[in-house]
Amino acid sequence: MLNSVRGRRGIAVAPHALASQSALAILREGGNAVEAMVAAAATIAVAYPHMNGIGGDSFWLMSLATPTGPTLIGVEGCGKAAAGISANHYQGRSAIPFRGPDAALTMAGTVSAWERSLEVAAREVGAHIPLPRLLEDAIFYARHGVPVTASQHRSTLAKAGELRDVSGFAETFLHAGQVPEVGSLFRQPSLAATFDQLAHAGLADFYRGDLAQQMSAALQAAGSPLRLADFQQHQAIECRPLMLEHSLGRVYNMPPPTQGLVSLLILGLMDRVTGSTSDPFGPDYVHAAVEATKQAFKVRDAHITDPLHMQVDPASFLQRPVLDDLAWRINPHQAAAWGAGKGPADTVWMGVIDQYGNAVSMIQSIYHEFGSGIVLADSGVNWQNRGASFSLDPAHINCLKPGKKPFHTLNPALAHLNDGRVMVYGSMGGDGQPQNQCAVFTRAVVHGLNPQAAVSAPRWLLGRTWGQSSDTLKLENRFAADTVQRLREMGHEIELLEDFDETCGHAGCAFRSTDGSVEGGADPRSDGAVAAF
Repeated sequence: MLNSVRGRRGIAVAPHALASQSALAILREGGNAVEAMVAAAATIAVAYPHMNGIGGDSFWLMSLATPTGPTLIGVEGCGKAAAGISANHYQGRSAIPFRGPDAALTMAGTVSAWERSLEVAAREVGAHIPLPRLLEDAIFYARHGVPVTASQHRSTLAKAGELRDVSGFAETFLHAGQVPEVGSLFRQPSLAATFDQLAHAGLADFYRGDLAQQMSAALQAAGSPLRLADFQQHQAIECRPLMLEHSLGRVYNMPPPTQGLVSLLILGLMDRVTGSTSDPFGPDYVHAAVEATKQAFKVRDAHITDPLHMQVDPASFLQRPVLDDLAWRINPHQAAAWGAGKGPADTVWMGVIDQYGNAVSMIQSIYHEFGSGIVLADSGVNWQNRGASFSLDPAHINCLKPGKKPFHTLNPALAHLNDGRVMVYGSMGGDGQPQNQCAVFTRAVVHGLNPQAAVSAPRWLLGRTWGQSSDTLKLENRFAADTVQRLREMGHEIELLEDFDETCGHAGCAFRSTDGSVEGGADPRSDGAVAAF
């Protein structure tokens, strides 16, 4: 029996237990879900440094309990390509490199998303906890150390060879040139000083203060095309979430440049196709989800980019006639042809719901493990490589242009269900993010599994992730042998993974019922936990 964690006054879910505890501490002190999420986001940036950090991007989806009813607000902390960059910068190359200074070509939006989300919360539901308290745990863990997880150890071991010579990587992530052992204390004194500076000077210092001056100079010295003007011109924005009318409620996600549309399309198709309501561990269910994913990915690859460069309205794909047409294209007995996926991504998703009814679904990332690999010496900030997802083909929908936002796999999800429950859920994992969202939502909401069982259940992945080059349908080994065989007979190219394989990402979810009780599940594939009170 897989039991969920239940509570009455608040709940936090994160892929690292210390982040959940940081959020819970703020909730216990009367803070709201947004304030608790900032505390969790800061802690996990320190405790899970291979997956995320303040040198990356962040997206927030909030359901705020205002006097006039729940208000849905999205915050996009997405960094643009350097204003001075052009495809000529990469002349002679077929693609932007994934590591080093040429991969560090987009601004980091995470801290701006924290700042804007706190501003939204103060405006809509009030502020309770000062910023220094929100960053207190992160400062302590960075200064005094946090035990190295098995996940960090594995990632460092796998990537040290290609990153060892990148500026700042070895000094930060290796101990005397060696990969730190599981359980050893990992200290980041420069990052601790940066968090301390943010706590007292304010989050805007990252973009328009002393930190901005320091980091822009360090990036330029390392060879990055980013300049101080890119810092000064950046700001997170509020945006209107996309919404899917599902038979069991309204489901929300972020608009482009994220692939939030993809996650909603998959659920919209699963709400229509044969097999989606069958055994949630059986071949017909998995086949339906995989084929829905293929249809959604076709839309993604043809249309999703920086919204200023899109030719279509993403919300138009969520209209009933369009969903009906896409569902009609799915063969319930035969796998459709499948091309290449978008590739790997390293990310953290977290969810918080407070006693006031505010709910937050948040995701932040540095793209690949350790991002570009560059760690800025004075600030200790590991810079993302999200800009490596740009194409150098000028005819490509995601072609590189100065000041353009890159395509983002990141997409936090939230739902208002017909039975009155509010759900926050999400996952890391590139192509796997929308697929894991599908697994968690359908198993918990459609099939009625408890949150922990829904998150822990064996998962699948169509496409590439974590540096793998194969585009097979990957299945965790806990699926029954006859399910695997039937999927092969349907035409799927199957690759079996470990029982609880990190390749399938770190997912999580939490619910709040109409009586105020809360319940959640964290992923056993991660170092996460649910914290509730």
